[in-house]
Amino acid sequence: MSKPPYVLAILLALPAQALAAEAKNWPAPIMALQTEGVEVVGTFKAPGGLTGYAGRVGQQPLAIYLTSDGKYAIVGTMIDGKGNNLSEKPVADLVNKPMTEQVWQQLGQSTWVGDGKPTAPRVVYAFTDPNCPYCNKFWNDARPWVKSGKVQLRHVMVAILGPTSPGKAAAILAAKDPEAALTRHEQAHATGGVKPLGRIPQKTAAQLEANQKLMQQLGSSATPTIFYKDASGKVRKIQGAPSTDLLTEVLGPR
Repeated sequence: MSKPPYVLAILLALPAQALAAEAKNWPAPIMALQTEGVEVVGTFKAPGGLTGYAGRVGQQPLAIYLTSDGKYAIVGTMIDGKGNNLSEKPVADLVNKPMTEQVWQQLGQSTWVGDGKPTAPRVVYAFTDPNCPYCNKFWNDARPWVKSGKVQLRHVMVAILGPTSPGKAAAILAAKDPEAALTRHEQAHATGGVKPLGRIPQKTAAQLEANQKLMQQLGSSATPTIFYKDASGKVRKIQGAPSTDLLTEVLGPR
């Protein structure tokens, strides 16, 4: 996944027709950043006639400023004449804002593949593409929690990364035992995993489409995007495979 450089006043101006459609009707430069892996969380008021956008790449917060004509985005930190950082607080407030309980309910109603005991005390959702190496890393990293019965992962299958993604995702969802199919796929991920279906059943195609729409509605553009509840019960979201330090935040104590 390519990432925009963290340098003050990098200007981006890309035509809207070159961009993939996103859930929110952001201006073209903001959508361009999303296609580069930036997760746009929300907007805030900014000085100088600019509109501020809070984003992140993985766990790295990012301040983005849109010019008044909507044609250009400036990525970086805004400071005033006294050297005060005007970006840090509004970006942090938005990036760290918990998701709503409604989001958790929407995820529960999506088409997901369970991984682990249904009675596990902790549930974690992940938008997963079968061709995503970072999804596979998260699957492997989570084994101790899943095998111990402490966590059930719920993989909301999507197909966004390549021509074989729809067929592979469909093969998992349409299997007699989707959890077993997912396990076989992840264990053989390095050699291609499951064989993609040549013809996707209409029901499965509709499930994949609905999952992708939900992913977009929740402001995500890359896999894995992970949703979990923190120690206080608030719904949180991260994008990308969690680092070793973050695994216990997402999955709880081992």
